[in-house]
Amino acid sequence: RSPTQQIMWGGFYAGGLIGMLLIYGLLQERVMQRPYDGEVFQFSVFLVFLNRIAAVIFAIVMAVVHRESLINNAPLWKYLIISFSNVYASTCQYEALKYVSFAVQMLGKSFKMLPVMIWGMAINRKSYSAEDWCVAIAVTGGVTEFLMTGPTASPNDTGNSMKGFVFLLAFLALDGLTSTMQEKLFKEHKTSKYNQMMYVNGLSSLVSLFTLITTRTFVPAWSFFFSHGHFAMDVGVLSASAVGGQFFIYSQVKEFGALVFAATMNVRQIVSIVASYINYGHHITVLQVLGLAIVFAALFYKSYAGLMGAQAKSTAAPSESNPIADSGKEAPASGNYKAAEP
Repeated sequence: RSPTQQIMWGGFYAGGLIGMLLIYGLLQERVMQRPYDGEVFQFSVFLVFLNRIAAVIFAIVMAVVHRESLINNAPLWKYLIISFSNVYASTCQYEALKYVSFAVQMLGKSFKMLPVMIWGMAINRKSYSAEDWCVAIAVTGGVTEFLMTGPTASPNDTGNSMKGFVFLLAFLALDGLTSTMQEKLFKEHKTSKYNQMMYVNGLSSLVSLFTLITTRTFVPAWSFFFSHGHFAMDVGVLSASAVGGQFFIYSQVKEFGALVFAATMNVRQIVSIVASYINYGHHITVLQVLGLAIVFAALFYKSYAGLMGAQAKSTAAPSESNPIADSGKEAPASGNYKAAEP
């Protein structure tokens, strides 16, 4: 591709990713925090179940289109471990919205830099530079300031938001484990992206279905679905936007590398938080704005440093066809991509 075509495709992937995940985030907040005909939806696992079914269909179609094998490339029990952490990480993410605001949930994801780094050290024996630790500490400090200097509760939370923080901590631990185990699976068994996405989401569908049945929420969830037409429409668009987000994630990482993806996700966080405040009329303090500035300054510095390093490598090794994509084969802790909730 010519440089102009590269820029156009890069803008298309970035715009598509931000747009899809913006829709996903706004609907996630709508579904979990706003009432439908006076009733608030309570069955988080049901949303995970529907999203995973949609993701399985998408993965099968993409695997067939790209002529990838439909046979599992790794033992099913390894996919199952990822599926368990995947389902309950996503459930905790939805449950947190019952008690904390969308901005808190979104910023909480930045906290996963530290869990991902810790899991990486424990499971994959990774090491990180002083710069990585400084960025992680700055992000953690900015998020902490945001949480301590203004309102953080969900509009529906009548008490304190401590439960929401507990769910966020559980989400961070489980999501960090999911990312680390998927990376390990990629390396040890050479699984293709859509093959792994198909099996992880397929088994995640079964795990979430089992959870719905054993907790006796399967029938009430479907009853809510069929008795509230607007809810059914929102959930349909929610699942479609989640799958669309996955398409743009995989496409961007394949074409431009994980560093560009991480930078795009940083922009997505800003756009989603601002859109949430505007769309739902949330209150924010000046000190919380400062906390946001610290977080995103640290994340953008990380992305900028990574991209500059990639360009330096391309100058040193001009024979490489796509140095930025090659340098991004290992995603930074702030931007791991996976077959999971966006």
